[in-house]
Amino acid sequence: MPTSTHLPVTSPATSFPLLRTVNSPADLRPMSRDTLKTLAHELRAYVIDSVSKTGGHLSSNLGTVELTVALHHVFNTPHDRLVWDVGHQTYPHKILTGRRDRMSTLRQMGGISGFPQRAESEYDTFGTAHSSTSISAALGMAMAAKQKGEDRYSVAIIGDGAMSAGMAFEALNNAGVEHDARLLVVLNDNDMSISPPVGALNRHLARLMSGQFYAAAKNVGKTVLKAAPPLFELAKRFEQHAKGMVVPATLFEQFGFNYIGPIDGHDLDSLIPTLENIKHLTGPQFLHVVTKKGQGYKLAEADPVAYHGPGKFDPSVGLVKPATAPKQTFTQVFGQWLCDMAAQDNRLVGITPAMREGSGMVEFHKRFPGRYYDVGIAEQHAVTFAAGMACEGLKPVVAIYSTFLQRGYDQLIHDVALQNLPVVFALDRAGLVGADGATHAGAYDIPFLRCIPNMAVACPADEQECRQLLTTAFAQNHPVAVRYPRGAGAGVATTPDLQGLPYGKGEVRREGQSGIAILAFGTLLYPALAAAEQLDATVVNMRWAKPLDTTLLLDIAARHTAVVTVEEGAVMGGAGSAVAEALNAAGVTVPLLHLGLADEFIEHGDPAHLLSLQGLDAAGITQSVAARFKNGSTS
Repeated sequence: MPTSTHLPVTSPATSFPLLRTVNSPADLRPMSRDTLKTLAHELRAYVIDSVSKTGGHLSSNLGTVELTVALHHVFNTPHDRLVWDVGHQTYPHKILTGRRDRMSTLRQMGGISGFPQRAESEYDTFGTAHSSTSISAALGMAMAAKQKGEDRYSVAIIGDGAMSAGMAFEALNNAGVEHDARLLVVLNDNDMSISPPVGALNRHLARLMSGQFYAAAKNVGKTVLKAAPPLFELAKRFEQHAKGMVVPATLFEQFGFNYIGPIDGHDLDSLIPTLENIKHLTGPQFLHVVTKKGQGYKLAEADPVAYHGPGKFDPSVGLVKPATAPKQTFTQVFGQWLCDMAAQDNRLVGITPAMREGSGMVEFHKRFPGRYYDVGIAEQHAVTFAAGMACEGLKPVVAIYSTFLQRGYDQLIHDVALQNLPVVFALDRAGLVGADGATHAGAYDIPFLRCIPNMAVACPADEQECRQLLTTAFAQNHPVAVRYPRGAGAGVATTPDLQGLPYGKGEVRREGQSGIAILAFGTLLYPALAAAEQLDATVVNMRWAKPLDTTLLLDIAARHTAVVTVEEGAVMGGAGSAVAEALNAAGVTVPLLHLGLADEFIEHGDPAHLLSLQGLDAAGITQSVAARFKNGSTS
């Protein structure tokens, strides 16, 4: 994280008198239940006020206010470890752990992260942003505490969506055999509702099931009845059936957890005594809490998707459509292309790992519901699922963020590429992503894709090329990835036809006289063209990182005294490296300059500013080229 830039820190508003007194969780532990309810009310209002000024995740954070208060009240944090899955629901946690007055800097350069970050606070015990890691990490911490002889609790807070990932179940499977682990998994279920009568009943049952008497009675019963196996089995079955009448699942008990719940995650009178009881139990515990996204803000409750990650807004008014229509985004280009291609070719199926809205598949889902597959947060499965469909003659399109494809890398190699299956990977959020920071940056796709046999990688320069290269990718009989950035591009209008571009071929966009050629991969073509005007350089729109247009490359190398490569991705192993390898293989020696993302994790900030800091705007490209090849020297 840059340390040289610090945003102004504001004082908390005077309308939060109780919250102002909480500078660490220790301040809320002596509070009475009624006082904690007042604190939760102020905390929710503070989250709304804060996010409305900075933008960020809202619905999920409103849903975890009471749960966060209860966890910090009951557990001795940071000695006890809280591990938040994904982490976009941790704003209340940040506010209560000494970062209240820095919320005005949220997701801005030099400010605090939108996700837990170990370097930011001792209360952020594990860095997260990708889903389904919390149980594994918390179990690791619990086992480390046991190894070291330390008495501490490790708590994983995971959402119902994240529970759909295989990694979560791998962790549960491992944790269930660690009978002395001081581990609690809290399932934050915001996709279920509890009617008031059931909620009241469950409050009582949760207290009962988490209590010492119940645990002791269960253990005594097991000990006594083990001498009589038929009776033991009968008692076990009775317990399961009795629980089955009042709770939704015994699945987690089959994994070896003591299941408690479901309880109302907005009811401190239920949460606190249940957590206090659990704290004194040994072995892996599983608490099922039910919350509501957007809780306490009617507009977010009514439309939690719209308020999932809003920009700045007026809380009294809510989200307002801009007066002028924003530029078409690459995501929208993909969504339109997907519908158009599906109408033309009935072999097309669309697959998403729980990112329908983010990947622009809402319209496709409406128009082609039978050809739309949301597999949940399960990137590995998504890739192999696509491979299975491709084996049967279908043409799967997997819409996935670049950073999330990292999670399906083995499947990409073993299940798709090795079998040379025609799967199209539409890689959204390629390059820097701005406010979400290093965890979501799509910096590594070119290096990790181009080294795989049978794989091709397309890098469209603008919206129209994105549509055309998607068409080209779909026409191939092998796997192809098309990478495009978040947001809008140069604003090149798209045409309604489905004409592709030549496979593996680039184009010269500008002929210069300086002897310098700039090879651009992707949307950095446009700042490269602007830089070329100052440098009088040739500019080539390469379009493909793999296969490289070696014919064009060798022609350019023969006619120029220096070659510059530009890409919004990692320099190490990237498209520039591919150019160097191709020239070396051809025995061509020419001075090279590779421009791209440095060998570092780039933290959150304004995307344009971040690119400029990496020297990837027009001014930066001009400066780098001039500095390397000053006075016309290309040595």
